Amino acid sequence: MESQPFYTDAHLLAYPVEYIAGIDLYNAGEFHAAHDAWEDRWMGEVGRDEKLFLQAMIQSAVAFHHLQISRPGAARQMYLRAMEKFERLGRPVFMSLDIKGYQAQLDCALSWLLTVSDPREVTPPEIAPPTIRLLPEINDYD
Repeated sequence: MESQPFYTDAHLLAYPVEYIAGIDLYNAGEFHAAHDAWEDRWMGEVGRDEKLFLQAMIQSAVAFHHLQISRPGAARQMYLRAMEKFERLGRPVFMSLDIKGYQAQLDCALSWLLTVSDPREVTPPEIAPPTIRLLPEINDYD
């Protein structure tokens, strides 16, 4: 059985290379590298909404990186910051990403971080980070 691709050739043409590279790295579990790819774009001349979106994506990737290096408190901070930025963005879809669907996956993987006052006191559960798959429709991102 063949798995669904993360994105299409149309996405490759429509979106910045850093965004697509970040998706590939994130889906490979290379969260720090995904952060770097998205940050390269974020630091450039981009519109307000794209900057906010990329910052949320960066922070969600950094949350998983912090879990990889056993820093659940920092992971919780990044998770909360990412969710706040997605809420501020206020769009259901951005750069072909289903924001609400991605947030639901983040909640499934990371909401345990919010169940205690100090997440260092909890044995981390087995989690499955989200898989980023873009919706077929191409949309503006300015």
